[in-house]
Amino acid sequence: MAKFTYKWDTAVYKGEASINTGIFIDNEWSAGSDNTTIDIINPSNGKVLTAIAEATPSDVDRAVQAAQKAFDTAWGLNVPGAGRRDLLNKLADLMQRDFNELCALEALDNGKTYWWAGAADVPFAIQTLRYYAGWADKLQGKVIETNEAKLGYTRHEPIGVVGQIIPWNFPLLMLIWKWAPALATGNTVVIKPSELTPLTALKMCHLVKEAGFPPGVVNVVTGYGNTVGNAISSHMEIRKVAFTGSTLVGRKIMENAAKSNLKPVTLELGGKSPLIIFEDADLEQALKWTAHGIFWNAGQTCSATTRIFVQESIHDKFLDLLAKAASSVKVGDPFAEGTGQGPQVSQTQYDRIMGFIESGKSEGAKVLVGGDRQGTEGYFILPTIFTNVTPNMQIVKEEIFGPVGVIIPFKDEEDVIKQANDSIYGLAAGVFSKNINRALNTAHKLKAGTTWVNCANVLDAQLPFGGFKQSGIGRELGEYALENYTVVKAVHVNLGMQM
Repeated sequence: MAKFTYKWDTAVYKGEASINTGIFIDNEWSAGSDNTTIDIINPSNGKVLTAIAEATPSDVDRAVQAAQKAFDTAWGLNVPGAGRRDLLNKLADLMQRDFNELCALEALDNGKTYWWAGAADVPFAIQTLRYYAGWADKLQGKVIETNEAKLGYTRHEPIGVVGQIIPWNFPLLMLIWKWAPALATGNTVVIKPSELTPLTALKMCHLVKEAGFPPGVVNVVTGYGNTVGNAISSHMEIRKVAFTGSTLVGRKIMENAAKSNLKPVTLELGGKSPLIIFEDADLEQALKWTAHGIFWNAGQTCSATTRIFVQESIHDKFLDLLAKAASSVKVGDPFAEGTGQGPQVSQTQYDRIMGFIESGKSEGAKVLVGGDRQGTEGYFILPTIFTNVTPNMQIVKEEIFGPVGVIIPFKDEEDVIKQANDSIYGLAAGVFSKNINRALNTAHKLKAGTTWVNCANVLDAQLPFGGFKQSGIGRELGEYALENYTVVKAVHVNLGMQM
């Protein structure tokens, strides 16, 4: 089986990685059934890094068969929760051991900075894995009183083979968000990473095998959405599907699930999150969190707070501060010291973002800062802020998924709540105010699944994450995510009833 080997000799990391580039089924590597490959592009220079195996629908069939066999014989109810706990913790231990290599692969493949991969992506992934390891032996039903002649109780059982489809913006983190609750509850998985950023998923396959997971418990099929993703979401033997990505594709996933075996779906979809800054906010902190909310991960974050509502009395002052902050972000090599923003993930994504920027200009918005590419190679875009926007502009309504924000003035609480909620999305929102009553009153009125007060774009494994409206169905993270991967069985035991 072909391998990808890469050596780093940079200011922030020196090391080497070697990973298989095949599909991973039943703890074995193989080519796809058609023996075709997919080129993986380095977003920092647009050049080919390597080629990976392209899976097909027949490979999905093989993966499902392996997963079902494992569920029936070596996982599921065949392994006590303590056994699943120990394996998940072992996997977390191996991730901790290979921490720097995982950071480097993520930065190379996705374009995020090595620093941020080490500060957020990899530690959060490990934290999430350990969190759900802790749940593995604590799943329980309840005894429900009926009458003394009958015992009634419930069991929370694993669903079986689950399909998972993840995006390219947080490749490792999204992998663990999907794997951890599914495996902790006893399910087996068939997962499709993005064809743009599969390297950390392939690295994790090595660690899964090393940790001692039985063959077939974890299966990774690298391929395109219209073939492999479609096969997963419409497969008759996959009993549940979880997807993170665009609202457009989420609709297709839901349609396929309904038309096949009516499998339940979890969808974490798009957003156009508002961030509200009241006149009594700590402006220094509000400024730092605003920049983080827009530009973190090169703006490729579903919960990015890119609609910035600033109270009129501080609007002009805040604009000046934000312009300076955005201009100070160092855009460049993800492995260079001090880089704050790397490239966009692909040429397609670069073109899409630049298309939105041109749309904003043509519709009459004013570029406060940025609005152009940086350099001559790779997919780098300058941090961009628009002012003088109107509610019907594309840059105000649609998810850009890039380092682009819009600034909108507001008068009072009633005005800003109405504007902030005027969106088809409802993934996240933020409020800045020193008045905790005002902040909480506003937060409670915002139609969003996650609302931050005096911060932005911070998540924890213990707290649920998901959207209102067209931002999705169901919740990731926290105890709530366990509900996605279990079915409830009611058991009625006759202790004395007579016919």
